[in-house]
Amino acid sequence: MPLKIPSLDDRRYQELLDEAKARIPVHTPEWTNFNSSDPGLTLLELFAFMTENLLYRSNQIPERNRRKFLSLLGVPLQAATSAHGLVTFTNERGPLETLTLNDGLEVRAGATPFQVERGLDVLPIEAQVYYKKPVVNPDSQTLNYYQQLYASYLGVAPVSVPAQLQLYETTFFSPRGVTELNLSQDTIDRSLWLALLARPGDDPEEAREKIAGKILNLGLVPVPVAAGRTLSPAGQAQPEAVSLLQYEIPDVSQGEELSNLLSQREPGYAALIASATRDALAEPGVVEISLPEAARLRMWSNIDPLEMGADKFPPSLEDTRLNDRLITWLRVRASATVKAQILWAGINATTVTQQARVNGEILPDGTGEPDQTMLLSKTPVIPGSVRLLVTPPGGKPETWLEVDDLWSAGPEINVPDPRLPPGNPPETGLPNKVFVVNTEAGEIRFGDGMRGARPPAGAILRADYAYGEGRGGNVAAGAISSGPALPAGLKVANPVRTWGGAEAETAAEGEKQITRYLQHRDRLVSLADFEAITLRTPGVDIGRVEVIPAYNPELGQNEPGDGPGAVTLMVIPKYDLAQPDAPGPNQPFLDTICDYIEPRRLVTTEVFLRGPVYKPVWISAGINVAAGVPQAPVREAVKQALLNFLSPLPQTAQNGLALTTFFSPPQPGQSGGGWPLRKAVLELELLAVASRVPGVQLVNRVLLAEGNQPAASSVKMSGLELPRVLGISVSVGEPEPVRGASPAPVQQGVKLVPVPVIPEECR
Repeated sequence: MPLKIPSLDDRRYQELLDEAKARIPVHTPEWTNFNSSDPGLTLLELFAFMTENLLYRSNQIPERNRRKFLSLLGVPLQAATSAHGLVTFTNERGPLETLTLNDGLEVRAGATPFQVERGLDVLPIEAQVYYKKPVVNPDSQTLNYYQQLYASYLGVAPVSVPAQLQLYETTFFSPRGVTELNLSQDTIDRSLWLALLARPGDDPEEAREKIAGKILNLGLVPVPVAAGRTLSPAGQAQPEAVSLLQYEIPDVSQGEELSNLLSQREPGYAALIASATRDALAEPGVVEISLPEAARLRMWSNIDPLEMGADKFPPSLEDTRLNDRLITWLRVRASATVKAQILWAGINATTVTQQARVNGEILPDGTGEPDQTMLLSKTPVIPGSVRLLVTPPGGKPETWLEVDDLWSAGPEINVPDPRLPPGNPPETGLPNKVFVVNTEAGEIRFGDGMRGARPPAGAILRADYAYGEGRGGNVAAGAISSGPALPAGLKVANPVRTWGGAEAETAAEGEKQITRYLQHRDRLVSLADFEAITLRTPGVDIGRVEVIPAYNPELGQNEPGDGPGAVTLMVIPKYDLAQPDAPGPNQPFLDTICDYIEPRRLVTTEVFLRGPVYKPVWISAGINVAAGVPQAPVREAVKQALLNFLSPLPQTAQNGLALTTFFSPPQPGQSGGGWPLRKAVLELELLAVASRVPGVQLVNRVLLAEGNQPAASSVKMSGLELPRVLGISVSVGEPEPVRGASPAPVQQGVKLVPVPVIPEECR
């Protein structure tokens, strides 16, 4: 039988008043005037009203107790989630210039604020999307007419192969995102065609010069073809959608005129460099497309009127005014094996998140007591957005670090652990100026001195954070229409509705999760169970846990998924005095973890506990330092940036804030960060990391080598391998030869200029 929440007292105002009146003859028989104008009845009505309010507050006690029980069970209530969406910017009245907008820009749907997630180039052009819609069962008269019309185009020589015409209509793809388009069934060439147009009144040649070399942000809203998504047993990321869609423009690199020979007059298309942060065929996202120079943003100049739209040529535009404004065509083509359904497509798009920022909110002063708690004024708080500054009396402001659990924090004062034998040094290295945040309630909680420091008495606390509006962020298409900081001439709109906003979980909903939470409690069942329970091992400081299901490291050359029933745990200690740059577990470390997880694993699961296998790499980089910047600090900063990038453990900055990485958020079974397993070290990625260091004007070259092997463009990683930098050299000018590698031959008279390209492997 389900438990019901008890009501301590359910009496209401009238019941309380009637009960009091009934007691009058018993306790005060001399009181005989019960009229409503009697002062005594007025007092009874007042006390009945106050009693009803007290009973209402008393009945809330079980609700608070339920929340406390959930907290003690470790089942926190789910916080409200913020909505996400896509917006497009149009430059209708502004100058003919490409405007670059930074991330964090605020746009609004009425009073509801949204923030731009990724900056973009707003190109001063327009785009219209078309597709070739097949004509089903045309009448014989129409078909014969077009066969005669295109007879010369199809070829009449004896060696030519007769072709059968397939008629189509150039169809405008609705920009309102209400009709889905199946590229396999609704088009004859599995393609979307984007006509890049100059604005009315602008010169197309001048517009072509303004967008040359810029980044075109193409927004795509797909219709998932399946109800769910499939994860491989290894938990590896699927290939990026950019490899499933091709982005091409007419190829005029050999000239703007096509061959006059009919057999060689087939139009060609040049692929463009594109990158996507999300799977463009699974969820709404943006593809960043690098546009070439102005000379390649053109059309063929000798297209016969009869050829327009025929075969592989772009669709023909019947409106001559649009033809006069045409800059070039962009073709988005799906491969034959991909089921692509598109709901909306457009340019100058980027993603937004519903949130608002609070800067410098003053919290109550510190008291110096253990387990201090403080409440933020706005909720729900966006996870990971809280930045706390603590200014002790007479001291300087300090940034405290947000953590998930105070149990992993260090003591306020480093003292020897009495549980360890004499001679062991005090526990050091663990951050102690930390706090945890309950995002649903907006509560900040500090440590007790043993696990986490206490804000000193009289300390001034200021918080910067972001909060959302939950379900209120789900707005209709076109609702986002303004921005307080938008440059003049720019307009913003959301072509489709926003999604993902939800209210916070109630206590009743949280109670429903108890059974699920306790079902596998302290049992190694899912990837999250393996990771959480392993990290909870007492007596050891674990810096990273990688859970690799269906993988047996003893089978030699095999991939995750080849070992059913096996689970490999790769663990890395947080500290290793022998080799701090490449920490590895010793036997007591592994024995402690093994003893802890042994009684918690399923009988049918074979667990392999291993440390990483480090593969030695050598790096040499040559840089140019910007004028006026000291060379020595820049060299050391580049060296440290490369070491952090290849580190097996997640890195933190000196102020305690996490460094920005170039990888996606950790997947299930991957705690924190660090170099991902089975990801190759690429020379071009190292070049990109070095070029982002402040003060670096140019990276001349980066040399990479494995052990004593010659320099190579990449070093592959497999199994449990991670890179270990045995030597790194950063010099001003050309790089020094890497150890064991012969210098690559340099072509005479050729200056090598590095350019960004698509990574050869998915990140």
